[in-house]
Amino acid sequence: MKLFVGLGNPGSKYARNRHNIGFMAVDRIADDHGFGPWKSKFQAEIAEGRLGHEKVLLIKPQTFMNRSGQTVGEAMRFYKLEPTEVTVFHDELDLAPGKVRVKAGGGLAGHNGLRSIHEHISPTYDRVRLGIGHPGRKEMVSPYVLGDFSKADADWLDDVLRGVSDGAGHLADGEGGKFMNAVALRTVPPRSSKSPAEAPKTAPKPAPHSEPDDRSAMQKLMDKFR
Repeated sequence: MKLFVGLGNPGSKYARNRHNIGFMAVDRIADDHGFGPWKSKFQAEIAEGRLGHEKVLLIKPQTFMNRSGQTVGEAMRFYKLEPTEVTVFHDELDLAPGKVRVKAGGGLAGHNGLRSIHEHISPTYDRVRLGIGHPGRKEMVSPYVLGDFSKADADWLDDVLRGVSDGAGHLADGEGGKFMNAVALRTVPPRSSKSPAEAPKTAPKPAPHSEPDDRSAMQKLMDKFR
């Protein structure tokens, strides 16, 4: 069994926040792969289903971001799982919008949700880092991540979520490379191998029509010197 944990903050006011892209990812997986209805357990919303060859529990902690580890630790102990059987989907400031990376273990990068999970289950879980970009200055980070995605973000965000869902079965089976390929097919469509069609060549213009010259040789000579 695997735990797929989406990070976010509960409540409609946070639903479209950049910080909630982890919730959005597991919601898309649940919708696309026929997971059961969301239920309340472990201070979270959970949904059960299958991805690839694995039974998977999707989890959205309802404790707010900085206490997410309580939920993850409780669920992991209940199912007697190891941290390596947990995958966390979270927003990543250090990746450009639309970029996705898979990572095993690692640091916190200032993320309060990851910090809480570190404290409760150790750092050895897997993550799917979902790029949202950086606002440019440290003091702008909090309002930026707690701000909603803009209308201009809609296309790349939908591509990312669809790609994550497409590759979710590979991720559950531990095939990170195939997962990333599925994401890339959505976010970086392959270029056509065909060269652009050549522009049709312009047909030569016909020579201007001229009347037949019936003058005699002498007349032509005389006309030349007029």
